[in-house]
Amino acid sequence: MRAKGIKSSLSGRIFDCLNALFLFFLAFIMLYPFWNQLVISFNEGLDSLRGGLYFWPRKFTVSNYYYILEKSNLPRGFLISFLRVAVGTSTNLFCSGIIAYITTIYWFSGRKIVRLVFLITMYFSGGLIPTFLIFNKLGLLDTFTIYWLPSLITPYNMLLIASYMYNMPPALAESARLDGASELQIYWKIMFPVCLPVFAAVAVFVAVAHWNSWFDVIVFNASGKWDTVQVYLRKILLQAEQLAKLETDQRAMEEYRKLTPVSIRAATTMVVTIPIVTVYPFLQKYFIGGITIGAVKQ
Repeated sequence: MRAKGIKSSLSGRIFDCLNALFLFFLAFIMLYPFWNQLVISFNEGLDSLRGGLYFWPRKFTVSNYYYILEKSNLPRGFLISFLRVAVGTSTNLFCSGIIAYITTIYWFSGRKIVRLVFLITMYFSGGLIPTFLIFNKLGLLDTFTIYWLPSLITPYNMLLIASYMYNMPPALAESARLDGASELQIYWKIMFPVCLPVFAAVAVFVAVAHWNSWFDVIVFNASGKWDTVQVYLRKILLQAEQLAKLETDQRAMEEYRKLTPVSIRAATTMVVTIPIVTVYPFLQKYFIGGITIGAVKQ
């Protein structure tokens, strides 16, 4: 029995070591591209064209970031992006949560029809041109409202929240109804605090989608009045590529001789990614709990 216990313990340790090595290797594969972009962004552009940048910059410089951050419109782009994330995420959570709660009320006879209607919209849409014409008729083009109003309710988020709410004890809502609470009070004071993990997980989805979105900005914001930071950085990247092609313009080549589209692209990737990455660790525990618990039926 003792020898068997020693053998089991030894095999367990070997498994733990192999498992740790595998997870370390997996984490390295996932994180290295981001680290490589960070290294390139802090390296001189012309030197980056030589290749061979793996873990540390060869010629350290902050010129790439200086070129990006000196643009006067960039602070406004950051402000609009932050406002879009804040307004779009909060309104989406509230409205998607309300619909999710309605579909979990057992005495509401139309709950299955509501779920079916929103489920259909996940597979069928009117297309870009009809959507553009509708937004034009409603006067939403070239306004900040275009960023959050069309995405008030996301069917996938609604179904995810509803799945989580189904696992809550029915006695929670029933006791509140007996005390005279309205359905809105039950949702806001009982269901929302109890279902906070899934709301935090959905908030990560919505916030990242709003932060990274740029195509709708170009299509529905032709005047450029409400350009987000992603659009400004895209314009900067295109300008850098154009400067690289102007070999006959000595003044431009002299001013930006150490900048290349590769280094500018790496710097823009960092500027766009770092703000949203810094928020994720604070919501990680809710993110994991909201996804896993909401997907399990009891």
